[in-house]
Amino acid sequence: MSKPPAKQQTTWPGKIFAAIFGAFLGLALLKFGTPAVMDRFVTPPTSGIEWIVFVWPLKVAYPLVGLVVVAGVFVIRWQNFAPRWLMIMPVIWLAWQFIAGTQSVDGTLTQGVLAHFVICLLCFYLGALGLNLGGTTVFLLWPLVIAFGIMLGVGLEQHAGGLEETRKYFWTYISPTMPNVPQEYIKKMGSDRIFSTVFYPNAFAGALLLLLPALLTWIWQAKDRFTAGARGFLCGALGLCGLACLYWSGSKGGWLLALLIGLAVLLHQPFSKRQKLSLVCALLLIGGAGFYWKNRVYVQRGATSVVARFDYWRAAWQTATSKPIFGSGPGTFAIAYQAVKNPESEMARLTHNDYLEQASDSGFPGLITYVAFIGGMLWVGYRRLDWAKTPVACGVWLGLAAWATQSAFEFTLYVPCLAWTAFALMGWLLGSTRESIRQNPAPAPNLSPR
Repeated sequence: MSKPPAKQQTTWPGKIFAAIFGAFLGLALLKFGTPAVMDRFVTPPTSGIEWIVFVWPLKVAYPLVGLVVVAGVFVIRWQNFAPRWLMIMPVIWLAWQFIAGTQSVDGTLTQGVLAHFVICLLCFYLGALGLNLGGTTVFLLWPLVIAFGIMLGVGLEQHAGGLEETRKYFWTYISPTMPNVPQEYIKKMGSDRIFSTVFYPNAFAGALLLLLPALLTWIWQAKDRFTAGARGFLCGALGLCGLACLYWSGSKGGWLLALLIGLAVLLHQPFSKRQKLSLVCALLLIGGAGFYWKNRVYVQRGATSVVARFDYWRAAWQTATSKPIFGSGPGTFAIAYQAVKNPESEMARLTHNDYLEQASDSGFPGLITYVAFIGGMLWVGYRRLDWAKTPVACGVWLGLAAWATQSAFEFTLYVPCLAWTAFALMGWLLGSTRESIRQNPAPAPNLSPR
C-alpha cells in the first residue's frame, strides 16, 4: 500500500496571514453589516467614539482588503483539490455581473454592489489558496470567536434595554441629519427584535447560523488547549447565548433552520436507530412548540412577511423574464420593483431571495452560474466530510448549508459581513482534500486540512 501524503504545516507567514484574515472577517461582523445596496445611507464616523459605536461605510473596507491580499501573496499555494470547473465558476459569475452592469438602470448603485462582489471572490480564493495548510486554524478562528462573542454581547445588551436606548438616540440625533429616513430604518427602530451589529434581525440570525456550528465544534475538539470542563462551559455558554439571540431576533426562518441543523447533527451520530428516532422526535416537539409559542400572534395575523415575499419574488421573476440576458443590473431590484409592485405592497430594496435576485439583476446567466457554484460547493464539500473524524469541517459545512438555504428567503449575499465570511469558508472547504481531511485526527483544533 502506498503511504499517505505527508502532512504539510504552514510557516509563520501563513499563521500571520490567517490571523490577519480572521481579524478582517471578525471586524466585518462588527462594522460591515449594512447591505451593499444601502451603503450610501451610512455616514462615515467623525470621532473616536463614533468609530467604535457606529457601522462603517464599505469604502473603509477597501484598504483593509488590500492588506489581507498583500499578506496572502506570500502564502498562496497554487494548488487546489476541487473540480476545476467549480473553482472557475465564481470568476464566470463575477464576469457576468460586470457585463450585466453595463446595462444597469442605475450605474452608481451597481458599482457599489460590484465592489462588494469583488471582495467576496477575493475572500473565496484567499481561503482556497491561502488556508490549505495545517496549523492556521487557531490563528484564523480566534479573532472570529472574539468578534462573535462581542456580537452576542451586543445582542444580549439590546434585549436587556439597550435597544430602547438605541431607538431614542436614533430619533434624537441621527434621524434629524437624514433628509429622507429610509423605511428600513423606521421599521427596524419600531421593532423589539434584536439585530446586534448587523442591519437586520434576520441577518443577525444568519450570522448565528453560519458561525455557531463551526465555532462550537472547534472549541469542543480543542482538547490540548482546554480541559473537558472548560470546553463544556465554553460550548454551553456560546451555544445558549447564541440560541437566546436567535430567539430574540425573531427570525422565523432562522429558528426552523436551527432545527434542521440539529436534525442533521443527530442523524450523523453513531446512535442506534431507536435512539435517533427518539432524539429527532424530541427535537421536533420542543423546537416546534417553541416556534409556535414565539410566533403564534404572527401566524394568527396571516404571516404578512411571507405574503410580502411572494410579491417580491413575483416581481423579480417578472423582471427576469422581461430582461432574461442582462436583467436590470446588479443591486437594482428596488428600481425594477417600483415599476411593477402592487400598490398596497411594502417597498423593498432587495428580493429576499438571492437566487431570484440574481435572475432579476443579471439575467438567467447570472442565476445559472451562481446556483452552479453554490450547489457544487455544497455537494463537493459534503462528499469529503467524515462526521466522526472531522467535526470542524462538518460544522463549517453545516453553517454554509444554512447560509445557502437562508438565501432562498433572505438577502444574505448582499450583507457584506455574511457574504465575505461565507465565501472565505467556502474557499477553505474547496481548497482541502477528502484524504487530507480524513487523515487529520490532530489533537489540536485545525480547520485547515493537512
